[in-house]
Amino acid sequence: MRLLLIEDDKDIVHLLSIALKSLCFAVDTAQDGGTGLNLALSNHYDLIITDYNLPILNGREIIESIRSENKSTPILVLSVRSEIDDRVDLLNLGADDYITKPFTLSELLARIKALLRRPQNIRNKILKIGDIEIFPDRFIATKNGQPLYLSSKEFALLQYLIENKGEILSRQEIMGHVWDEEADPFSNTIEVHIMNLRKKIGDQKYPMIFTYSNRGYKIALEK
Repeated sequence: MRLLLIEDDKDIVHLLSIALKSLCFAVDTAQDGGTGLNLALSNHYDLIITDYNLPILNGREIIESIRSENKSTPILVLSVRSEIDDRVDLLNLGADDYITKPFTLSELLARIKALLRRPQNIRNKILKIGDIEIFPDRFIATKNGQPLYLSSKEFALLQYLIENKGEILSRQEIMGHVWDEEADPFSNTIEVHIMNLRKKIGDQKYPMIFTYSNRGYKIALEK
């Protein structure tokens, strides 16, 4: 899953980026509202986290612009402003949740998980294909009930494939959902991760991940 964090406090950006990446999220960051809005409108994100007080554009202006483009991406606002009127105003504009600073990391992560469960029924507690199961909320993957020891990127890649099982996903789609903006789109990182994932799920005997030349990859029980 891919998140956008718009925050001008470098310490908060550093802390949250480390915490979110350790939980298999790809994280793009922006330190002003103008850059953040451009990223939000030009990329697909599963969640946008934005501060309220920002250079160039504030959180209110970002939310208004995103919603005016009919984008339904969940938006979580961070702010030192704790007045009820402020929160009601932002929620009425289209924000999905609001948390005041200072906040605990555990509370923020709980809010993030709750928001990511809302928009799509596809994010069930268990994702399954064949004898492979993924528990997204707990970041656990199993095969025949036995744990699969996957890296964070392998887990995110497998989850994205299973969420879209039966569909051919292009390299661009996979890069956009599993990796962040710093990833090199011309590298062979996707191919390497696909190869490693195939080995770990025992895909050699009964293939499930299929390669389509110049098109992308698909996970399915039968090609």
